[in-house]
Amino acid sequence: MNISFNRCFVRALTTVLLALTMAGCTSTKTSEAPLVAAKPADVIAKRDASPVSAAPVVNVVALHPLDDATSVLGGRSVYFDYDSAAAPPSSTWLLAAHAKYLRSSASARVRLEGHTDERGGSEYNLALGQKRADAVRQALRLSGVADGQMESVSYGKEKPAAAGHDEAAWSKNRRVDIFYQAR
Repeated sequence: MNISFNRCFVRALTTVLLALTMAGCTSTKTSEAPLVAAKPADVIAKRDASPVSAAPVVNVVALHPLDDATSVLGGRSVYFDYDSAAAPPSSTWLLAAHAKYLRSSASARVRLEGHTDERGGSEYNLALGQKRADAVRQALRLSGVADGQMESVSYGKEKPAAAGHDEAAWSKNRRVDIFYQAR
């Protein structure tokens, strides 16, 4: 009984707030503006308000987990310590989520791109980037992902994520990016 009352109250409050927001609009041209949905994070609500309708119509569009930045699968980078190719323990949950998705989608393919910061020579950084990509690949393989679903490459220091010559930039550049080539 109490849950039903709360849902009705939230619905009524949302309707009133939307009506008040629309009443303040002076233009008849409308745009698609995202609303905060009282749904899970993988749902986005869009407002379709026409000057004739008294209440807005809400269209709910479900996003694919790979397209939702708030989803666990929205995280696509594993960050590494200086001069290390060991996948850090803090990346365990991220790699487990991607492994679960890859195991459930046999057609999904990923490219694991290893990167380093700007310090060190080009050959050394290419080798370190490859070791990092291979470490992520091995972690995914141990979680049951088929080897044929993964490709690992190294860009060394050639594609930095952050510009700068300090630890703040370097820590963002020591990474492996997970790119989905097919879903």
